[in-house]
Amino acid sequence: MIDAGLPVAMASDFNPGSSPSGNMQLILSMACILYKMLPEEAINATTLNTAYAMGLSNELGTITVGKKANLFITKEIPTVAYMPYSYGANKIETVILNGEIIR
Repeated sequence: MIDAGLPVAMASDFNPGSSPSGNMQLILSMACILYKMLPEEAINATTLNTAYAMGLSNELGTITVGKKANLFITKEIPTVAYMPYSYGANKIETVILNGEIIR
């Protein structure tokens, strides 16, 4: 689909019956490991493309002036490619939702 120019969205419906995990680090890893996506493709699939698929790309999905400040800050990692390939370990240091730090 990516080769055909289609935007791919990766997410979890966080449904206790069919998808009991809301762990987006796992979804990011699955995109790379199971679907052979590049880390950059997987990050787009779990951020911008997912926001677009839900009709929310005007307010979510990228770090842009005027959009909601929903983002995370990782612990020190060597590269962005480390995110999906180091699954199972929590790499998140800080979460910011609607501009507020969540502890």
